[in-house]
Amino acid sequence: MNDRQTGRIIKATGGFYYVRTSHGRAFTCRAKGLFRNRNITPLVGDLAEILPGLDGEATVVEILPRRNATVRPPLANLDQMVLVLSVVDPAPNLLVVDRFLALLEKQDIQPLVVITKSDLADPADLAKLYKKAGFPVLIVCGETGNGISALMDALSGKVSAFSGNSGVGKSSLLNLLDPRFAVATGGTSKKLGRGKHTTRHVELFPLPGDALVADTPGFSSMSITEMGGIGKDELAACFRDLAPYTEKCRFVNCSHTCEKGCAVLEALARGEIDPRRHQSYTLLYNEVKDIKPWEQK
Repeated sequence: MNDRQTGRIIKATGGFYYVRTSHGRAFTCRAKGLFRNRNITPLVGDLAEILPGLDGEATVVEILPRRNATVRPPLANLDQMVLVLSVVDPAPNLLVVDRFLALLEKQDIQPLVVITKSDLADPADLAKLYKKAGFPVLIVCGETGNGISALMDALSGKVSAFSGNSGVGKSSLLNLLDPRFAVATGGTSKKLGRGKHTTRHVELFPLPGDALVADTPGFSSMSITEMGGIGKDELAACFRDLAPYTEKCRFVNCSHTCEKGCAVLEALARGEIDPRRHQSYTLLYNEVKDIKPWEQK
């Protein structure tokens, strides 16, 4: 008799995996030793088959195929990444943002750009930049709660993670979505230039509308190679506002950075691509152009 049940890992800590089944029941599980032999590490977000025991605990016996996975933080099967940016305090580092967006594109994880602190400065220019680049953008205010309802709608029915530099108001937004997040919040440290709170582990929280949401650490220190590796020939395809023009480019091995007659540069000159996005692309291309395929993680 097969008593296996299928569920999703919603938390992993101390060698235990907490799995919630489709019936809403949560099990505390250990993983079978065979995963170590197969070099598989169960991740939060994984769909797993478990075998309940007589003592109330269960065993993870199979990890089902993943749609995607991130390394830092370790998550699997994300539908979207909510990228939280603040207009000011701290102002966004566009190169860091665009690097992260490129990685999400490669991994086929839909980004949702959420702009905070609209009560302190006008978010219009930042919103226009990323809307023009083809990303969904929401403007919210953690102080007033404006935009929270639209954010809840965007999370409905999806597995989402929140990420963003410390101090952007990410934890405040999570607490507004559901007080059970219980994340200690604090303003930006003037001395360090970053928030006082650092997320210590990853956990998926159930929210209304069949949503699952994870809080994740900031991404400011990640490089492309640390985040999974994007080769120079892949990079343009990971910029959704550049990608349509690369297909029209007359040069087979064009870098799209300086070549006369390049379709991307012609679109840039016509104002169809924002110069700030192309500048990020050029800087990232120069970072990765000399990295050999076997050197990528």
